[in-house]
Amino acid sequence: MDKKSTDISQHILPVSATMVGVCMTVITVMQIAPKNRLTSIADDLLAIDSLLFLISTLLSYWTIRPSPSNQKFELWADRFFLIGMIFMVVISFLVAFELFID
Repeated sequence: MDKKSTDISQHILPVSATMVGVCMTVITVMQIAPKNRLTSIADDLLAIDSLLFLISTLLSYWTIRPSPSNQKFELWADRFFLIGMIFMVVISFLVAFELFID
């Protein structure tokens, strides 16, 4: 495993784990918001997003483990992380429009 590969995985691991917590926190906060169709959709999307970040966390952890065959997991960890971040931005726009546009 090359040094660059390990460095990327070491950055993805803590950030992905933190983003799982952020998703769970936002789901909890969304329970306070008035219930409508958009908040229900946002809750479901955040649950899916937390799963994407959890997969990214597990794959990046697997990459850091000392085994030459684990290097292929880093690419997948990176992909799941990027998809999760894009998903988070889309959900943020949905929540912002729901809270600030009446």
